[in-house]
Amino acid sequence: MEDEQQYHLPVLLQEVVQLLPVNPSGTYVDATFGGGGHSRAILEKLNADGRLVTFDQDEDAYANRIDDPRVLFIPQNFRHLQRFLRLHNITAVDGVLADLGVSSHQFDTPERGFSTRFDGDLDMRMDQRQPLTAAQLLQTYSEQKLQLLFQEYGEVTNAKTLAHTIYTQRRSMPLRTIAEFKRMIHPVVKGNPAKYLAQVFQALRIAVNDEMGALKDLLTQSAAIIKPGGRLAIITFHSLEDRLVKNFMKLGSFDEVEYDEIYGTPTTPPLFTPITKKPVTATETELKQNSRSRSAKLRVAERLP
Repeated sequence: MEDEQQYHLPVLLQEVVQLLPVNPSGTYVDATFGGGGHSRAILEKLNADGRLVTFDQDEDAYANRIDDPRVLFIPQNFRHLQRFLRLHNITAVDGVLADLGVSSHQFDTPERGFSTRFDGDLDMRMDQRQPLTAAQLLQTYSEQKLQLLFQEYGEVTNAKTLAHTIYTQRRSMPLRTIAEFKRMIHPVVKGNPAKYLAQVFQALRIAVNDEMGALKDLLTQSAAIIKPGGRLAIITFHSLEDRLVKNFMKLGSFDEVEYDEIYGTPTTPPLFTPITKKPVTATETELKQNSRSRSAKLRVAERLP
């Protein structure tokens, strides 16, 4: 079994445990099990009647599963939360946690294609069972669709030029590996190459795994299964995710909320009340231990009756 510290250092661990806070006989969901760091911290607070359900679509995470009768490991995307809880006769839970970051293990495994630091196949699938890889996406998306993807998910400054380059070059240049892709787009890279490529890779990864769609499903289903007074804790790593989470926790919606013209109250009542007015970020101590915690933002909200 791979050591969880090597696999993925759990970010904002103490803050998560404090803000959830764990009812010893409650039922909790860790929607992104990874190396199991957050799960183990929750489990320490549970008594013999407590229960922990863990989700992870990445088959590599299965090796880190916890051998404990109180823990149920579900090898699926968290967007299927409600369905698999129902299958196991769980209709309500005391808390849901999701750490949306890509694990250190995924970044550090060249053949997974998540990192710009290595060469390997342009894969980027969190779930190896799904058919669409980053290479296939780049080969098949229209120029307009590529532009929107880089613009929206990566905030790439020259998204239009980048999309046009890929669209016109992909017929004549190989586009299977990270090195081939970097070679293709090299003439249009702007500013700091490392930062630029990180934005491009982020956009591809979000699209390949439909991360924004999955997050919306998770938030909506969490509202349906968390008991009144139970809590939702989400750790995000980029502004798109954070905005979605913030709006949902505050307004119960992903879009702008309509207000009653006379009373000025929201026409759709909020589902949660935010516990964290501002997102919780890593301490200096944690930043020294784990540089990847730099962009982590934790938001916690309590389910209203």
